[in-house]
Amino acid sequence: MTTAPNKHSRPELAPWQYEIGGVVLGTGTYVPVGNVEGLGSPATRPQDADNANSDGTTPGRDFYGPRSLRFEAGIKTPGDPVKAADILARLERALDTPDARTSPDGRHILRGRWPGHTTRRMYGRLRRMEATSTANAVHGWIPLDIEFVGLDDPRWYNDELSTLTLGLDQAARTVDEAMGRPADCRRPPESKHHPADERPGWVINHGDVPTHPSLRVHGPVTNPRIWNTATRRVLELGLSLREGEWVEMETRPGTCWALRNGTVNVANDLSPASRLDLFTLPPGRSEIAWSATDPSGTARLEVAWRSAYTTL
Repeated sequence: MTTAPNKHSRPELAPWQYEIGGVVLGTGTYVPVGNVEGLGSPATRPQDADNANSDGTTPGRDFYGPRSLRFEAGIKTPGDPVKAADILARLERALDTPDARTSPDGRHILRGRWPGHTTRRMYGRLRRMEATSTANAVHGWIPLDIEFVGLDDPRWYNDELSTLTLGLDQAARTVDEAMGRPADCRRPPESKHHPADERPGWVINHGDVPTHPSLRVHGPVTNPRIWNTATRRVLELGLSLREGEWVEMETRPGTCWALRNGTVNVANDLSPASRLDLFTLPPGRSEIAWSATDPSGTARLEVAWRSAYTTL
């Protein structure tokens, strides 16, 4: 998945504010928002089937469809039509971004914040950005109809990216201590050291639904195996990486892939039990562990994720 480039750092948002393409909408901005439709549950795609020989319908699985958000907003710059026209142009450029609009894996990012929450984001497409009237544009007022559609999955994600770097020596010490067996790379005994006090593989999803991490294994390493101790899901690669090489695995819906050095597809090197689409971090705290063969002791695993939420 690729997202629209942002040449400047994304602005901090206050409660009741939204941002797309670098333009901030909502309370205290030049683009006040009157109403937002679609913040409840997304539309469902029911898999019901009619009973062939009797009345009624057999219920199937209810999947979520895209989440469509509709903003009733307006550009409000009293006495300054030039500023209003500039804001309108910036919003139009946000929709027109080729990286997000013309590529199948391109996405816009909608950011928002409600009271009591941190800033959250959604990935999708800006499908509509229309000035519904220009009758009062000369006075600095341009009403807008904006539509954003959340694609791939309708979840909101924490705006701040969480990361974890785990070396093989750390992983070995954590797993072996937890299982009560000696480790090859164990530190010297310390009277004040307790296994539960130090868990380098801990990851925390602060949201209320599972989230999909990105993982990168840096060589030199052979046959890396990664698992989550809570979900018992595993990713196992039957390959070798030289020093300076890496494999990156993406687990987000619609973007599941495994690439060596960012170009070579190595998905066929995954074991049958390795399901990228099912490798998630559950809500709360869980633990990532990994094993591999690395005579140099310099291999490392990098994990990146955003906490996932059902609501803004």
